Amino acid sequence: MKIEDILKSTVPMDNSKKIIMNIMYTQNIIAERFNEMLKPFDISSEQFNVLRILRGQKGKPTNMFVIQERMLAKTSNTTRLVDKLLLKELVTREVCPANRRKIEVTITQKGLDLLIELEPKVKIHEESYSQKLSEEERLQLNELLEKFRNQ
Repeated sequence: MKIEDILKSTVPMDNSKKIIMNIMYTQNIIAERFNEMLKPFDISSEQFNVLRILRGQKGKPTNMFVIQERMLAKTSNTTRLVDKLLLKELVTREVCPANRRKIEVTITQKGLDLLIELEPKVKIHEESYSQKLSEEERLQLNELLEKFRNQ
């Protein structure tokens, strides 16, 4: 379905506006479905993102700045997200012995286990959006989105 039909627009849109509207609308659909998938596990997509960042540290603690820097949504309140994950025992938070002003965060085994449980569901979610595209189209779409984003 065309974006104009979805939005029930009666005013003609130029292609630049259609691109923005399509990307925003598509992002909202993807986010809504992703959040629905995470809901039974009592975590948000932002909390999931933090867990994946911490897993990527391979057991080494990291600080809030590094987590914030790697977040998909840069506007997320990293401290609040870590606090919620701490309450769920999915992460630990310690004061750095070398620099007492620095807080180090590490994923727990419970957090790792949750990611292992979620991985197949996340894979299905991700693949569901590109199943109608050929491998060449997937590559092209990625290249176009990166070109579009990196103005």
